[in-house]
Amino acid sequence: MNEKELRRYSRVVVDGVEQAPSRAMLRAVGFEESDFGKPQVGVASTWSMITPCNMHLDGLAREAAGATDSAGAKAVIFNTITVSDGISMGTPGMRYSLVSREIIADSIEAVAGAQGFDGLITIGGCDKNMPACVMAMARLNRPSVFVYGGTIRPGAGRRDIVSVFEAVGARAAGTIDDAQLLEVEQTAIPGPGACGGMYTANTMASAIEALGLSLANSSAQEAVSDSKRQDCRRAGQAVVNLIRQGIRPSDILTREAFENAITVVIALGGSTNAVLHLLAMAKEADVELSLDDFSRIGARVPVLADLRPSGRYLMSELIDIGGIQPLMKRLLDAGLLHGDCLTVTGRTLAENLADVGDYPADQEIVRDMGEPIKKDSHLVVLYGNIAPQGCVAKISGKEGLRFQGRARIYHSEEDALQGILADEVKAGDVIVIRYEGPKGGPGMREMLSPTAAIMGKGLGSDVALITDGRFSGGSHGFVVGHVTPEAALGGPIALLENGDQITIDARQSRVDVALDDTELAARKARWQRPASSVQRGILAKYRAEVRSASEGAVTVAPDWEL
Repeated sequence: MNEKELRRYSRVVVDGVEQAPSRAMLRAVGFEESDFGKPQVGVASTWSMITPCNMHLDGLAREAAGATDSAGAKAVIFNTITVSDGISMGTPGMRYSLVSREIIADSIEAVAGAQGFDGLITIGGCDKNMPACVMAMARLNRPSVFVYGGTIRPGAGRRDIVSVFEAVGARAAGTIDDAQLLEVEQTAIPGPGACGGMYTANTMASAIEALGLSLANSSAQEAVSDSKRQDCRRAGQAVVNLIRQGIRPSDILTREAFENAITVVIALGGSTNAVLHLLAMAKEADVELSLDDFSRIGARVPVLADLRPSGRYLMSELIDIGGIQPLMKRLLDAGLLHGDCLTVTGRTLAENLADVGDYPADQEIVRDMGEPIKKDSHLVVLYGNIAPQGCVAKISGKEGLRFQGRARIYHSEEDALQGILADEVKAGDVIVIRYEGPKGGPGMREMLSPTAAIMGKGLGSDVALITDGRFSGGSHGFVVGHVTPEAALGGPIALLENGDQITIDARQSRVDVALDDTELAARKARWQRPASSVQRGILAKYRAEVRSASEGAVTVAPDWEL
C-alpha cells in the first residue's frame, strides 16, 4: 500500500491548494510540515473527572499518541463524554447511563468522520463508554484499536463499590451502625480504575479482548500500572501497523468473533449487560446475533472463574495469576473458541495464544475445565407469559435454579428500594420493578441499589427480582432483567398484580405468572400507560428511537423520504 493509500481519509482534508485553510488550522494545534504527509490517527479519550473509572485516561491517551507518532503517523487526541453509573445509581440521573452509550458512539463517529482520521484508538474505562467505542469503530470501519483504562485496586479489606451499596442494606437491617457504614464509604474506592469485580466494565473489557479489538491482556491490567502504560504504547504501534496492512474492524468483527466474546464472558461469570452490549455492537458491525445465540453457546460453555459479585475474588487477583489469556488458552484447547479469527495484532487468536502458559498450580480463582463452578452458562435467556420476547437471568447456581413466589409490585426503582429498606419485602416475594425499560424509564436504569439492599438485608436467598430494567454487573442473587416487551409498551409485566404467583425456572428457561390468557387479555384491556414527566431533550429523543432490550436497546432513527 503506497503512502497516498495510507491516507485514504486525511488526504481529503489536507492535500491540495484548496485545503490550505485546513492546514493552517492544524498548524496551530501542533502539526509540522512533515505531518501532512502522514496517516492521521484519532485518539478518542473518555477522560473526565466525573468518575474514578476515567480520571486517569488523559495520561493514557498521551502515551498512546506518543507511540503513534513514533511509529510514523500523526496522532490527534480528542475527548468525549462519560457519565458515572456508581454515582448516579438509584437516582433519576441513572436514566442517562445507557443513553450515554449512544451519545458517545455518535460523538466519536462525528469527530473521526469530520476530521478525516485514517485510524482510531479509543480508550474507555467505564461500563457504557467501552461498548460505545466499539460501536463507533464498527460504524467508521477504519483501522482501530481499543484500550481499556484498567481496573481499580482493592480498597481496605478487599472492598469495592458494591461493598458500599451492600453496606447501605446492612445499615437498614441494623447489622452495622453509622460509623461502620462511614468507614466502608471512606475506604472502598482508593483511586483510579473501573469497579473491581467481574462487573460490567471488566466484563466488557474482556469481551472486547476476546473479539480481537484490543491487545493481549489489555482487559487484565490495573489502571495505575506500568503494564497499562505499555499497553497504550503498544496500541499506538499496532494501529499504524493496521493502517499499513489495511486491516479494518470489519475484518475482525465476524460472527465467530462475537461467539468468542460470548464464550469468554460466560467462562468469567460476567455481567448481564454483556448481552445488551454485544447485541448492540453486533448490530453496528452488521453481524447477525440474537438472544438465542447466548442460549446456544451457553449450553456448552462452563463458568470457570470464581469472581465477584457471585464469587470470591477481585479482578486484581485474577491479574496476579495471569489475567484472562490462560483462560482463553484453556477454552481454545477445549474447542470452545474460534482460533482462526483475526485480531488487531494482525495475527489470529490462536497465534496470539500459542505461547501462553497455564495458571499457577496452587491458584483457586479459575477452575479446571473438568471442575467448573457451573457446567453451563450463568446467563440464562428465559421466555414465558411474562416475557414472550425474552429476558435475561443471572443464575450462578448458588441461588438455586427455580424460584416460585408471590409478586410484590413497584413502579420504579426508588419505590422498590424504599420498600426493601422499610421491610415491606418478605421472604418468598418476587419483587417486580417495572416501567424501567428502555422506553419506560426512559433509559433502562440498573437496579444495583435494590439488589444490594436485598443482600445487605440478608434476603439474598429468600427473594427474587424481575424487571424490564437491567442490572449492574455488581448485582447478584436470583435476578431477571431485560423483560420484553417492556411495561411501557403494555407487555405482560405491566399486567402483574400484587400476590400473583410467579415461577422462574432456569432449567426450563421459563418465567411465568399463574394466569390464563383470558385473564391476561382482560387486564390488558384495562391497562393504561402511566404519564411520563419526560417530554423533551435527549431522554425524549431516546424514547422515540430506542429498540427493545432484546435487540440491544440500539437507537434507530425513523425512516424518512425526501
